[in-house]
Amino acid sequence: MAIKTIPLRDVEEKVENMYEAVAVMFGQARRELADRILDKAIQDVESDEYGMFEEVEEPTPETYEEKEKVTTSAIGKFLEGEVAWRKPDNIE
Repeated sequence: MAIKTIPLRDVEEKVENMYEAVAVMFGQARRELADRILDKAIQDVESDEYGMFEEVEEPTPETYEEKEKVTTSAIGKFLEGEVAWRKPDNIE
């Protein structure tokens, strides 16, 4: 995966406040990370035959699966308009 820059003008088109945009992207990244952790935990429980935890297996180059980073995914979803958010009514 190559590093690429994020055009700030694209972010500014979505929201009036850059801090709001960062908070929204952070929240999306946190949700995606929680989903990944939950999926991994479910897979581990399903593969546990005897109800006991075994040692954590280190991934080998053959079994390693490279995934997109959650921050990259969250930023991409934000810029594509796939992330919905709302401000609380009492905050201006």
